[in-house]
Amino acid sequence: MQAGVRLWPVYDGEGAGRSIKLLLACAIATAPSALLAQQDGGASASTDSPAQQPENPSGQQPADPIISNEEFEKVVPELDPAMNGPLESMEEFTARQDALDAEEEQNRKAADADSAEALPAAQDGDANEQLADAPITDPAIDAPLPALADFQVEPVTIEGETPDDQDVEIKYAYRIEGLEPVEKAVEDNNVRDTFAELSALKDGDGTAANAAQVQARLTSDQQLMVTILESEGYYDASVTGGIELPQQAGGEATAILNVQPGERYTFGSITLDSPPIVPPDLLTSNFGLKVGNPIIAANVLAAEANLSVTAPQNGYPFFEIGQRDILLDSVPATGAYTLPITPGPRSSFGGFETSGDLAFDSEHVALLARFERGDLYDSRKTDDLRQALVATGLFNTVTVEPKQTGETAPDGTEYVTLDVVQNAGPPRTIAGSAGYGTGQGFRVEGSWQHRNLFPPEGALIAHAVAGTQEQGAGVTFRRSNAGKRDRTVELTLNALRNDFDAYNALTGRLAGRISYDSTPIWQKPLTYGYGFELVGSYEEGYNEALGAREKELYFIGALPGQVTFDQSNDLLNPTKGYRLTARLSPEVALNDGTRTYARTLLEATAYQPFGESFVLAGRVRAGAIAGIDRNDLAPSRRYYAGGGGSVRGYGYQQLGPKDPNGRPIGGRSLNEASIEGRYRFGNYGIVAFVDAGQVYESVLPKGKDLRYGVGIGGRFYTNFGPFRLDVATPINRQPGESIVSVYVSIGQAF
Repeated sequence: MQAGVRLWPVYDGEGAGRSIKLLLACAIATAPSALLAQQDGGASASTDSPAQQPENPSGQQPADPIISNEEFEKVVPELDPAMNGPLESMEEFTARQDALDAEEEQNRKAADADSAEALPAAQDGDANEQLADAPITDPAIDAPLPALADFQVEPVTIEGETPDDQDVEIKYAYRIEGLEPVEKAVEDNNVRDTFAELSALKDGDGTAANAAQVQARLTSDQQLMVTILESEGYYDASVTGGIELPQQAGGEATAILNVQPGERYTFGSITLDSPPIVPPDLLTSNFGLKVGNPIIAANVLAAEANLSVTAPQNGYPFFEIGQRDILLDSVPATGAYTLPITPGPRSSFGGFETSGDLAFDSEHVALLARFERGDLYDSRKTDDLRQALVATGLFNTVTVEPKQTGETAPDGTEYVTLDVVQNAGPPRTIAGSAGYGTGQGFRVEGSWQHRNLFPPEGALIAHAVAGTQEQGAGVTFRRSNAGKRDRTVELTLNALRNDFDAYNALTGRLAGRISYDSTPIWQKPLTYGYGFELVGSYEEGYNEALGAREKELYFIGALPGQVTFDQSNDLLNPTKGYRLTARLSPEVALNDGTRTYARTLLEATAYQPFGESFVLAGRVRAGAIAGIDRNDLAPSRRYYAGGGGSVRGYGYQQLGPKDPNGRPIGGRSLNEASIEGRYRFGNYGIVAFVDAGQVYESVLPKGKDLRYGVGIGGRFYTNFGPFRLDVATPINRQPGESIVSVYVSIGQAF
């Protein structure tokens, strides 16, 4: 007899080397008349002829057999002689098997017939249908079924248990045991918080309909905890659970999660499987994961996402990441990370293609781009172009995607074409705004606009204003992105009637302006505007030299300009930063002679947040008009103060010098200052403010005789700016001044 032993390594789990089990296989061969015998040292024995006996170098006598051959032959049964006969053919075997199957089917049918004879027929008279019991005579069987809403369900009760015991609300708490090693190792200690956000036990608020519901929640949370631990690198973690019953009836049960985190896995190797890339360290320097770092799911996703963002910013628009592979090895607790990468060709910007329902052609698309042909591809510039297209307001949808051309650039990169797919939207817009201010009354303004009547981006705007003291209408031609991105050219013609306490005027105006302005999408740090104005105005105002009001016709030519330096964080509702604005308008007035003068205005605003909800905002403004006497200056070109956008607590234009009838005259200089405390909660806000200001007859503001107003306001924040309601009162109120002034408008005061 011969015996052999083989050891097979078996891989348990997905990773090689995770664990190895040994299987023992023994092959034992015996002769027909041999019997296994017990030998010293585990050897096997045979009772064959002496010639076949193994040598016995030790000289010991072999042990006697356990039983003799004669006894063995008596015990072993005789074999069927038919075993040595020839096998039947396949045809004979199939025929014999079919006969057996037919006989079995015939016997089954006979048994069914015998059973049917013992059963009564069904009530419907079907001779083939039999019932196991006596005929049913209950008349209710023919009655219609009750409506589902009226169906009464009788609860199932358990013997020895009352119905109230079956569905009794259970109060419970839960606790987690064994999590302390994980909390010490995990940064930010967020495992318990993450569990609480997703836990079914936590979501149940400590009550359940019955014990089974508590158990179901506990089972769900066990798997949840395993998932959370695996996301933090504990891939051998196990979580068991149990319910600790209360000590007394009506007490609180406790669901317990027992955590066995195991060892935390770290990166044993990191392989970024990619062809050569330029620069060579582009991937490794932006990946962020290092050998020895814990295998944290969030960090892996973040590192891969960073590559997907960084590579297209550095010349690889067709960069793709494949399916990651992390091969875990339990001893030591490490993982071999492999990430397949297909970078695609390194590319530079080529040309443009456009298709779809066009608002303008590819030539205007190229004008909006902030890059030139041959520049290294950068996805940020592509996104910037897409945003510029959206900012035109001419599209329902617009996409910008790179396309391979196969054309090689001089620097060895491949040119890509940007495919712009346009879906032009409705070009017409109707807009309106309304406001109210004490002393100014109601004011409503509306406009109709066709944004692309003169492509590309040539708009025609008709606008009108109607109010208690102001009425007018006009038309404006405006071309956006005129020959250069973000440059706007405007030409306006309007007529306006004003009926203020300070003056009455009928004015016609032709003005042109070229500007570089901020938009809600791009708030630029530096903006400017310059242009011209031609004004003809028939005005009535107070002439101090005459001591009476007079009417006079003024012809004015002006070259206004403005520069703004903006470091605030929002165009419509800033919460931090500052803005500086300077305005200068050299002007010529023709009335009883020619007079040349200059109007200047400086303004600064600042915003300082305190926490997430409170902002302290401040504003100062100073203006001066040099080169002309006040009496020679058209009343509409003088400076005034007071009102919702100036010094609140006073009527519109009510501060400064006044005539004998108490009507404002205006002046050649002014100064204003405001401070606001803005507190926001959700979409609402409260504002407390103090304003100060004054208008002077002198060329330069004096900084004395300031008037103050205090008040409180409410804000309702919308996606197009805050809706403002302010209520203010003057300090040291003078005769004729209102006790309370109210201001309603859209947008912050500054």
